[in-house]
Amino acid sequence: MVELRVCIGSSCHLKGSYNVICAFNELIEEERLHDKIDFQGTFCLKECSRPGVAVTVNGKSYDLAPEDAEAFFRREVLPLAR
Repeated sequence: MVELRVCIGSSCHLKGSYNVICAFNELIEEERLHDKIDFQGTFCLKECSRPGVAVTVNGKSYDLAPEDAEAFFRREVLPLAR
């Protein structure tokens, strides 16, 4: 099971976490991965100084721009879920 978390704290919300969440939800649905990915929004991941939205995959931290969400998902998350 892949643990995928997106910060929904104030800083990440302003950086576009809602758009990242929407993109990830669509991709999980498209790829039919509900049973392989535990996807949750979480409050502050303590990465507020980074330029993008804070995301963790199995505990590993990343920051990404909302427009990079699909490419990130396909590169980092999808291989772990298959």
